[in-house]
Amino acid sequence: MLRLLGWSVLAVAVAAWLALVEVFWLPWRVGGVPVPVSLLVAVVGNLMLVDAARRLSGSRLVAVLPAVVWLVIAIAGTMRRPEGDLLLPGGDAATQAVTLGFLLFGVVAAAFAVGRALGAEPVRQVRPARAGSGSGGAR
Repeated sequence: MLRLLGWSVLAVAVAAWLALVEVFWLPWRVGGVPVPVSLLVAVVGNLMLVDAARRLSGSRLVAVLPAVVWLVIAIAGTMRRPEGDLLLPGGDAATQAVTLGFLLFGVVAAAFAVGRALGAEPVRQVRPARAGSGSGGAR
């Protein structure tokens, strides 16, 4: 139980950190042109984190946590703060396209990864093979 709790905390922490980094990278521009690096990282990160959480923890429930955390942070980024700050900007058409692509492809990747994790066979612990012939005596 404690092992499962540890994997859960680790999965949530890594997913939250990665989601925050992706949200803060969204407005990144080079020469006035939006660079959609967050979109790529959202897709690859969601696919890899869900799969890694399932393989390492052996739990389907823990595998779902990174996708849920990503979704909560991404949705929270679309809401205006009381101070007026908005993390996922609208702006011009190019910025809107990158933001919408980030949300769409991130959610699709997370849903795909969760579906794959929930449909996969449970991870089984491999026992080391015993040495010897198994007959009980040397020959």
